[in-house]
Amino acid sequence: MSAELLTSRPTLAGNDDSASTLVLTLSNPGARNALHPDMYAAGIEALDSAERDPSVRAIVVTGADRFFCAGGNLNRLLENRAKDPSVQAQSIDLLAEWIAALRASSKPVIAAVEGAAAGAGFSLALACDLIVAADDAKFVMSYARVGLTPDGGGSWFLSRALPRQLATEVLIEGKPIVATRLNALGVVNRLTKPGAALDAAIAWADELSGVSPHAIARIKTLIGAAGAQPLDAHLVAERDSFVESLHHGDALEGITAFLEKRPPVYK
Repeated sequence: MSAELLTSRPTLAGNDDSASTLVLTLSNPGARNALHPDMYAAGIEALDSAERDPSVRAIVVTGADRFFCAGGNLNRLLENRAKDPSVQAQSIDLLAEWIAALRASSKPVIAAVEGAAAGAGFSLALACDLIVAADDAKFVMSYARVGLTPDGGGSWFLSRALPRQLATEVLIEGKPIVATRLNALGVVNRLTKPGAALDAAIAWADELSGVSPHAIARIKTLIGAAGAQPLDAHLVAERDSFVESLHHGDALEGITAFLEKRPPVYK
């Protein structure tokens, strides 16, 4: 069977609203869901469709068979050594496009990690807005162990999520770091029992579907800009975002619902 990205709109027992969540499942049987350019292309297309579909309120990225992703396929990388370097560059560019699409999504994106997230699989999890992981899951950037360097934004994300010394340790030592430690460091948001990460991620996505999608999109934009601009510029961006949000229909519904002591219903 070939590597592919499966899409579904599952519902949890007793909760029909979970159909508002799009689940993207990495599937590469026999290779621990190792990544492939076909997955990148499918991921870009799926995110583009989700962005244009208002019924999708959140996205969950997970791996089949209770294993998130082993990263790049080393056999395929060896084959690419015999080809022009542009072949591998094009593959990484496509991965980067998928990572950028995840970051640019106006919908909250949650990684549900079981087993392990290795190499670019770790980068993929870090590209998500939130991470739910089984408490026995492992995360590893083992590039240096095979003479390679990170891709998929791994070094960028870790350098911003961890102190420089710890990011350096994770990247150059290439040893696994357990989900419980990453949770203590604030990189993994929530821990679950093994086998429960996906259901927990979908349940969280369902909960987020009740939050203003307009506000979520604007908050994601503010978070993305925070590290690239000084405080005075960010305060202006916050002001403009607040004013525009106040005059959006979601604010009318949210404020009215709060005053009427009822749950808001966002279109």
